[in-house]
Amino acid sequence: MLQQYTKEFKYNIRLATPVILGMLGHTVVQLVDNIMVGQLGTAELAAVSLGNSFMFVAMSLGIGFSTAITPLVAEADGENNFDAGKSAFKHGLFLCSVLGVLLFLTVFIAKPLMYAMDQPPEVVDLAMPYLNLVAISLVPLIVFQAFKQFSDGLSLTRYPMYATIAANVVNIVLNYIFIFGKFGMPALGVVGAAIGTLASRVIMVGYLWFVLSRHYKAKDYVLHIKLFSLSKKMLKKLLSLGFPSALQMFFEVAIFTSAIWLSGILGKNPQAANQIALNLSSMTFMVAMGFSVVAMIRVGNQKGLKRFIELRRIALSIFLISTILAVVFALLFVLFHEALPKLYLDYDNELEAVDNFQVASIAAKLLLISAVFQISDTLQVVALGALRGMQDVKIPTVITFIAYWCIGFPISYYLSMHTAYASSGIWIGLLAGLTASGLMLFVRFHYLSKKLTIES
Repeated sequence: MLQQYTKEFKYNIRLATPVILGMLGHTVVQLVDNIMVGQLGTAELAAVSLGNSFMFVAMSLGIGFSTAITPLVAEADGENNFDAGKSAFKHGLFLCSVLGVLLFLTVFIAKPLMYAMDQPPEVVDLAMPYLNLVAISLVPLIVFQAFKQFSDGLSLTRYPMYATIAANVVNIVLNYIFIFGKFGMPALGVVGAAIGTLASRVIMVGYLWFVLSRHYKAKDYVLHIKLFSLSKKMLKKLLSLGFPSALQMFFEVAIFTSAIWLSGILGKNPQAANQIALNLSSMTFMVAMGFSVVAMIRVGNQKGLKRFIELRRIALSIFLISTILAVVFALLFVLFHEALPKLYLDYDNELEAVDNFQVASIAAKLLLISAVFQISDTLQVVALGALRGMQDVKIPTVITFIAYWCIGFPISYYLSMHTAYASSGIWIGLLAGLTASGLMLFVRFHYLSKKLTIES
């Protein structure tokens, strides 16, 4: 009985690994920024956290919208329908390009909100120039996502990984040069980190297009694109899938962003500690996201082939392997909850000694809570991937809103602002929201997949 699921593990892992590494690339950009900027002081680390909180919200909308491309391309690939696949990619690329520009302009206009958010003044002053450059990087990032989701839909999951590895090398080198002022360049601090991020994201797009344009399976899709020859029907289909998918990711990312803002109200040290715990949790979440993409691809393929019993079996095998890995990560967080935060702080800096100790202590407590929600976070994101593969997006959008904003956020706000739990209270709310989302989305998948197998 169990073997019918475990026999899929090898292929699922092989397909997921490049996706995970590619997604980790996005997180590693931020990890490198955090570790390097953290050497400058806790105020600088908090500034990067505050600036990125605006970026997370915008990125969630762009990345969430782009996921509409994958199931359509995967379904067309399963049907061996080139025209449908190219149409989905072309229209998706057009919409992502427009969305990238709109998101950049929105973040740029919204910057003054930082002054009205009751954040530490020294943190806001440092975050403003950082956000100027990082906001521009939204345009190449969302365009990259269109190419990435298309590539994933064709099961060519390695190439986005290669692009993000190249981008990370550029980011590390430029961070070193511009943050600390090496090779005759000025020491720009947090602005230097923004320069590295912008350059790395431009390189990601160019590299991925170049690789795909030389691949026998992808080149006819990415060459000779008539970007402004558009079909209202396909635009409408992508919008009907992409808009709810964007909202799903927005609702989740926004509650984590609210955690950054609530932490800022508590002070710069709680905000820096939140950033450390959030960055580490994001690393493990990328593994779950990788399996979510695999669920979207493989469920989309089986939907195209109308093999609904296989669709359910394959999806359940992905739930199983991703949950096993989530348990492993939970144990690692418990075992190393005190050691991991110290990677981000300069303990040789005597002037920052008291602040560093407080940041590390708070972050260690948050990692224990994060350990608990590893499983529910994995369950909800893999369920979303499977449901997107089935092109079921409207009900999951309602579920995510209820879970995060009717359950999770009120608990975070009350416990952090009105009890002694403080930072821990914020993350208890995150735990509640993720658990509610995971359970409801899995029930939704179980109901729909069972219904399809009965009807077939």
